[in-house]
Order: sequence, then C-alpha cells, then structure tokens
Amino acid sequence: MGQQTSGTDSPSGKSTGGEGKGALRWAMGLAAVGLLVMYQSVETTPAAPRSTDGGPAAVASASPTPLVQPSRAASAAPAMSRSKPVKLRIPQLFVEAPFTELGLTPEGGLAAPPPEDRNLVGWYKDGPTPGQRGPAVVAGHVDTTKGPAVFLMLYVMRPGNPVEITREDGSVAVFTVDSVQTFPKNAFPDQLVYGDTPDAQLRLITCAGEYNRATHDYSDNVVVFAHLSSTRPA
Repeated sequence: MGQQTSGTDSPSGKSTGGEGKGALRWAMGLAAVGLLVMYQSVETTPAAPRSTDGGPAAVASASPTPLVQPSRAASAAPAMSRSKPVKLRIPQLFVEAPFTELGLTPEGGLAAPPPEDRNLVGWYKDGPTPGQRGPAVVAGHVDTTKGPAVFLMLYVMRPGNPVEITREDGSVAVFTVDSVQTFPKNAFPDQLVYGDTPDAQLRLITCAGEYNRATHDYSDNVVVFAHLSSTRPA
C-alpha cells in the first residue's frame, strides 16, 4: 500500500445493463471475468486466471473464506428511478468523493478511475444506478503511486454505518451497511456480490491483502454490502 502501484476492484466482462432483470444479465457477465482493475495498464486483472487463448477461465468454486449472506436489521426503502451518481459521502471514513463513469475496455475489462485523482470513485455505468433496483457497483483505489487513495480504510466500515450518494436528479440515496467481507481473488463469489437483488443495494469494492510487487496485484478484495434505507433531497 502507500506508494505502491495498486488497482481498484471492480466489475468487468460483457454487460447489457438496464433495470430489473437487466441487473442479473450484466451481473452474470461480470462473473465470467472477475475483478481487479490495475490503473497502470487500464486493464482488468481477473479474479480467476485467463485461459491461454485470452478468454476468461472458470472462477474457482471453492473458497477458504466462509460466505456470509448479508442481513438487514431494517426494511429496505423503495427503489428509485435511474439517475447517475454525483458524489459519494461516507461519514465514518471522512470520505467525500466525486464520481466518474466506468466503461469497458476493448478486452472486456473495466477501465479504472484516473490515477491522477486519488479522491475519485468510479461507478459501473452499464449497471444499476445507486438507488435503482439491483446491486450498484462502486469501485475506488486503495492507493496509487501518489499515496493512499479514497478507499484505503474501507475495511474498517461496520454494519449500520451510512453511505450517502447524491444523484444527478437532486436526490440523495442513503444506504445502510449490512456487512463487510474479504474474499480471495482466486475464489471470488461473483453471484453473492453481483447477483440480481429484489431491492436497491450497493457494493463498494477495493483491494486488500498482500501486495505482490511482481504481478502488481493484491491477494484479496474487500466488499461492503449495503441496502437502500432512505432517500431525501440533496
């Protein structure tokens, strides 16, 4: 971490986007390729190894880390209409960060947020918007060559913590954290993270674990699971 080159964990793969069941379609596309965007190459390093012909290999089915299904202490708020995110606020981490849209590279991976701005998060633009039904995916760097970045302390978040996202339509989607989990990259539970949901949910994703200088890769991913708990005007 610190001054080392790092990436952000974020979705990649083929996607159709859209609302409702469309969230499942793009989620299943993500499962084929995995996570980890390395900002230096602006390509995705998959959670599972690629096959020799350049296509995605199968994601490992077994994980040494028990999977915990996120649970909610409070009822979810009704889903909102589609509107792009503008600003992310996490009071516990003193984070206030603008958004950039993330698309796919020609290779099918997700382009990373620009490394010049350490206080910037990226939203996968072909998935649900924050507040819309389904799992909205937000990725951020844990660090860059310039130093610590926006999601450096993401792992300290706890259930019940709020996450606020101001949207382009002038509304604020307030999410409540359900769980914070760490997964090995070689056994990432794609369906748990990206699978379709009956309500509006949020995934905050970044790198964690040991850093390999040879591969410029972290060993794990931290994922914050949250659900939409309320809305208000900006």
